[in-house]
Amino acid sequence: MSEPASISANIAGRYATAVFDLAKEGGSLATLEADVSALGAALKESAEFRDLLSSPVYSREEQARSIAAIVAKMGLSQLAGNTLALMSAKRRLFVLPQLVMALKDRIAAEKGEVTADVTAASPLSAEQSSRLAAALSKTVGKTVILNTAVDESLIGGLIVKVGSKMIDTSVASKLASLQHAMKEVG
Repeated sequence: MSEPASISANIAGRYATAVFDLAKEGGSLATLEADVSALGAALKESAEFRDLLSSPVYSREEQARSIAAIVAKMGLSQLAGNTLALMSAKRRLFVLPQLVMALKDRIAAEKGEVTADVTAASPLSAEQSSRLAAALSKTVGKTVILNTAVDESLIGGLIVKVGSKMIDTSVASKLASLQHAMKEVG
């Protein structure tokens, strides 16, 4: 991990610990989970939102007004609103993507869930997804939530990442291994 990424992860981790603990103490983990999902979707869908968080051209006041409007429009909880306002005042909004991921991980761990990142050559059907989630659940001993993506360059097969483990059954990977083996022979 690069130094700036490590610093961002550390900052996000501190905020995540504080927000998660406050939500847990207040019995509002479900509300926090909804807020985190909404923020994650907004980050994914809106380039303007991402720009507001990371661009130094916006003043603290502009960021604070924009964040207050976004919180009101999205209907986020008071805890989420206060956290975003504090992050804006401290010029820490750039770590919001890492904060969202850290909170998702903490909420999942609290619920006994684990997320598996699955990259497939073509979209998985609902049956394939449920069978894969069931097989992974047996392996890891927790409920598995799939985070799927499609990468046609895999040609076929899957790449599955659960925690620090990775399973690569893609055709592209097998072809690369075969090509490497052929170079060693010749």
